[in-house]
Amino acid sequence: QVQLVESGGGLVQPGGSLRLSCAASIRIFSTYDMGWYRQAPGKQRELVAAITSSGTTNYAASVKGRFTISRDNAKNTVFLQMNSLKPEDTAVYYCNGRNVVVGLAYDYWGQGTQVTVSS
Repeated sequence: QVQLVESGGGLVQPGGSLRLSCAASIRIFSTYDMGWYRQAPGKQRELVAAITSSGTTNYAASVKGRFTISRDNAKNTVFLQMNSLKPEDTAVYYCNGRNVVVGLAYDYWGQGTQVTVSS
């Protein structure tokens, strides 16, 4: 059974930084594409950043240059380094793991961690 556990959220002032972590209980973590999504109140969940099993990264335009996604396959963990945070980054951040088997994608989600950017 796949489990994803996020940590590192909290309250930070505008311009500050946070580092989110997602610990995954996945047997072959290195084969999964991993991502971070966020959902603000009254809004749809949106992709923030993703990293493929081969290490290719992708970012939402709103966070490019400020956020960095990375993974440590030896520790089954994916990170999201968030710098220059803005109030509009306030949301619940969710870790996602995706496994593609014979063309079918299987998605797994963490429980989410709250990030609040406010003075």
